[in-house]
Amino acid sequence: MNFKLAVAMLSVSLAAGSAVAQMKPEDAIKFRQSGYTFMSWNMARIKANVDGTYNKEEVIKAANAIQAIANSGMGALFIPGSEKGKGWKDTRVKPEFFTDKDGVTKVAGPFVQQANEMAKVAATGDAAAVKAQFGKLGETCKGCHDKFRGD
Repeated sequence: MNFKLAVAMLSVSLAAGSAVAQMKPEDAIKFRQSGYTFMSWNMARIKANVDGTYNKEEVIKAANAIQAIANSGMGALFIPGSEKGKGWKDTRVKPEFFTDKDGVTKVAGPFVQQANEMAKVAATGDAAAVKAQFGKLGETCKGCHDKFRGD
């Protein structure tokens, strides 16, 4: 990597970190709700394909979107003060999410791994493999919801 590119990437990273630090809790809640809603829509797109007529290109697009969100650093949106309140709607995150760092790591790590694997499997076009991987990815979503999402 050349020096100018490295400096540019560092500058963008620092600016993004600064922007999150100055973010209002209600904005952080909105951004993460938006990300999870978009991810949910893409999960539904994959499900529709594995349950119905399979379209490789649609599955690839949806899997890539999920992968991008999983690797986007959304954890930075769980800022102090955003454990309760309203974004687009009331947040459903349990307060334990903000105190159980080991528990969060145990659910977040596998989710990112399975999202990355979903994108790889989708690229193969193998509908049966996509269906199997979709189940694994869904289990990681469920694991976080069961532990850290309230009603």
